[in-house]
Amino acid sequence: MLTKIRRFFESDDGATAIEYGLIAALISVAIIAAVTLIGDQLNTTFTTIGSSLSNANS
Repeated sequence: MLTKIRRFFESDDGATAIEYGLIAALISVAIIAAVTLIGDQLNTTFTTIGSSLSNANS
């Protein structure tokens, strides 16, 4: 029984899975931040284009 407990505490299989999970989470946060930043810039660009087209049509 003591051997099983010792093996449990010496095992690092779970640590690898946690590391991969953390890496995936950080990549997800970076993607969300990039899309949010680009989305705001695109919204500004299309608003400017829409205003210019509206003024040109008048």
